[in-house]
Amino acid sequence: MGNIWEIIFATDFIFSVVRVTTPILLAALGAIVSDRAGVVNIGLEGIMLMAAITGVVISAQTQSAFIGLFAAVCAGILIALILGYFVLEMKSNIILGGIAVNLFASGGSVFLLYVLTGEKGTSSSLASKVVPNINIPIIKDIPIIGEIISGHNLITYIAILSVVAVYLMLNKTPMGTKIRSVGENYHAAESVGINVKKVRYIALGLSGMFAGFGGAFLSMGYVSWFSRDMSAGRGWIALAAEAMGGGNTIGTTITALIFGFAQAFANSLQGLNIPSELITIIPNVVTVLGLCIFAITKTTKVRKVKANEKNNN
Repeated sequence: MGNIWEIIFATDFIFSVVRVTTPILLAALGAIVSDRAGVVNIGLEGIMLMAAITGVVISAQTQSAFIGLFAAVCAGILIALILGYFVLEMKSNIILGGIAVNLFASGGSVFLLYVLTGEKGTSSSLASKVVPNINIPIIKDIPIIGEIISGHNLITYIAILSVVAVYLMLNKTPMGTKIRSVGENYHAAESVGINVKKVRYIALGLSGMFAGFGGAFLSMGYVSWFSRDMSAGRGWIALAAEAMGGGNTIGTTITALIFGFAQAFANSLQGLNIPSELITIIPNVVTVLGLCIFAITKTTKVRKVKANEKNNN
């Protein structure tokens, strides 16, 4: 037990929590934007996978990490817009469309990897580039704080800034007002001249952009290669974080940190004499427990509201 507490309160562990949370947080921000517009992007998992393989391939071809990162984000946006086309133009079911994206990405990324490298496991034969880590001047020299905040990958800092950007966009800008109004009541939004379809395309594009950053981090920041199904359920965990956060930017960020803590804790326990099977299920168990607590809490609130309405009547 003493070893566990030492792990949790170590600066290296807290640093790891921030790092592990990055792809979950980015995908969760994408989930917030699309959900607020009334189109739940179930395809986040697949978008992250395709962005991850795209970043590796393009960075290897161009020998530039930043071109690879740009290509990964563009791939995320493109796939999200394709999903939007089938949902908004062809009237496909958004849930089925998202699942189709995930299935396509799972097999398609491996096929692309095989075509380019002849391998089906990892992209180790590709000389792909890595997005650099950033040491923040002055802050890096501050004891404890510098060890936690400084030295992260550039995409981690993009994720942190994205939290602020999404909050301001949804609550302080005309576009954010349009996205929220379309999600809350698109008929009312149409009645005041808002182009509902255009707003939803924009929301899905932004969702794909954030998921693209998350996917790029997995293959160009967290590690330096692509491997089969390397998103490992992070897209689904991001959806859970968004649901538990109530579609709220701050709440979703806190929930994503909780899931990141669980993943980092599981990673840290690998050095102790604990069965690996128990360690690997910790993040999944935390996700399920969190959703159960969320469901119970929401049900209780709904019952209280109905009870109050009944008493008032």
